Amino acid sequence: MAKPRSQQISLSDTPYYHICSRTVRKAFLCGVDKETGVSFEHRRAWIARRILQLANVFSIDICAHAVMHNHLHLVLHVDSEQVRSWTTEDVLTRWHRLFKGTLLTQQYTNKQLLDKFQLEMVESTAEIYKQRLIDISWFMRALNEPIARQANQEDKCTGHFWEGRFKSQALLDEGALLSCMAYVDLNPVRATIAPTPEQSDFTSIQLRIKAAIKGTQPTTLLPFIGNEHESKMTGMQFSLQDYLTLVDETGRILRDDKRGAINPKTTSILTGLHISNESWLKLTSDFESIFTGAVGTAEHLCEFSEHIGSKRTHGLANAKACLNSA
Repeated sequence: MAKPRSQQISLSDTPYYHICSRTVRKAFLCGVDKETGVSFEHRRAWIARRILQLANVFSIDICAHAVMHNHLHLVLHVDSEQVRSWTTEDVLTRWHRLFKGTLLTQQYTNKQLLDKFQLEMVESTAEIYKQRLIDISWFMRALNEPIARQANQEDKCTGHFWEGRFKSQALLDEGALLSCMAYVDLNPVRATIAPTPEQSDFTSIQLRIKAAIKGTQPTTLLPFIGNEHESKMTGMQFSLQDYLTLVDETGRILRDDKRGAINPKTTSILTGLHISNESWLKLTSDFESIFTGAVGTAEHLCEFSEHIGSKRTHGLANAKACLNSA
């Protein structure tokens, strides 16, 4: 039985979540249908554009993404602090970029004169919208529904394009976050769609590599800021260069099927994460099969289970085996 979202998402425990959404009826997001020979590669651009648009509206950052043949991976960061500083006008302006809102919210943003009761109604509505702008379910709704309409129109059919529920996994610590991001970024390499991460079109890792060559980071993705900038900006407390090294080395091993052939530099990075070489390769190859729910060390999993009111802590054995394994 599927778990309610309240048992999958707890912002008090972590702002980071792995999302996977799959299509139905043999629908294609990209690639070529072997039966018909029809290419659906252009749909990957639809997804990429929509992700960028939503990241500029929601208070939700993109850490990693990969569009596969029949499913989409995202690693999201919910910035609940940022949304607190938004004014009513900020919230409504953002919301109206995606949805119509109400007649009163439209009048408010158009600077039309409203009485006291109407202003109170607008403020109340803006509070609802503010909560939706940090809601992963609303984010996925805003992502999937337009894509489904476009695909159905192109396929000249009706009905569901996506499965009814997307999969959500809480990422409770740095090891869980980075191994999940690497798993997502290496999806095309693992599936032999692309030979290397830098050749993986419509993925976050390709964007990061292209920007890194120029000495920058993509403005559309949550940046790596390193521990030394912890108090200066929002971002992941890890070195960008170390992450790119991990992904590049892991991609070579997955591609060449050289299990355990991790060089000393990469090993030293993993030691800092308290993850063994063997566990890292297992995590970046089979992340979703190892963990079906929240991901983190045994301690973090127990705390998460307590906070969401779960009587059992799922994934403890794998957490002990794979995370804090070095």
